[in-house]
Amino acid sequence: MSKIGKSIRIERILDRKTHRTVIVPMDHGITVGPIPGLIDLPSTVNKVAEGGANAVLGHMGLPMHGHRGYGRDVGLIIHLSASTSLGPDPNHKVLVTSVDDAMRIGADAVSIHVNVGAEDEAEMLKDLGHVARTCDLWGIPLIAMMYPRGPKVKSEHSVEHVKLAARVGAELGADIVKTNYTGSPDTFKEVTMGCSVPIVIAGGPKMDTEMDLLKMVYDAISVGSAGVAIGRNIFQAENPTLLVRKLCAVVHMGYAPEEAAKISLKK
Repeated sequence: MSKIGKSIRIERILDRKTHRTVIVPMDHGITVGPIPGLIDLPSTVNKVAEGGANAVLGHMGLPMHGHRGYGRDVGLIIHLSASTSLGPDPNHKVLVTSVDDAMRIGADAVSIHVNVGAEDEAEMLKDLGHVARTCDLWGIPLIAMMYPRGPKVKSEHSVEHVKLAARVGAELGADIVKTNYTGSPDTFKEVTMGCSVPIVIAGGPKMDTEMDLLKMVYDAISVGSAGVAIGRNIFQAENPTLLVRKLCAVVHMGYAPEEAAKISLKK
């Protein structure tokens, strides 16, 4: 029965036709506070939902203080781990919410953050394994945010580091892995080929231009990415609804960046 439950819920995250997704993370409030774009959560959720986002991702405060009750539906992913920028080690993520709590509040999936290579990697890996088994028990999809970060990591976008981090997420039971784009289709193909579950790319810091973002997403999709989990580059955009619509065209409809850039909000 848990397999059926997971299959049903994962269709609220991954489009059942394309098996791809556009996720908008909004979990930054714990890390860095009420940054532009996340001051009014319900408004931002509405904007990205109307653009066609498959899901939003955030901590318990997102549905508790941001449940809309109107408009286009959007999947809900509850993030289970956290740290703040003021803590002694922001790379040390700890569990702050349980799978049970996320289920009770109506989550379609949960997510957890692991920094592979961090000083406290062992604790985060233990948490990932435990959460994955609980998700299997209850039929809840798990998104693992797997980033190479720590003393041995010279570049968080190195293909050798990224493909290891992604593989760890798959090996420990994640249903979807979120990780960094490695900068080129050739290198990112190594990441997707070495990971047995769908991979979505992170947006990273705010990009210089919209075209840069669309091209990165297009290139990642071309070598097997299942979509994106992009936060700042969406919710801090001049028009988040329009940008999400353009990203959905690339991810779900195969638009080239130049084609997607021409999309408008006009019917």
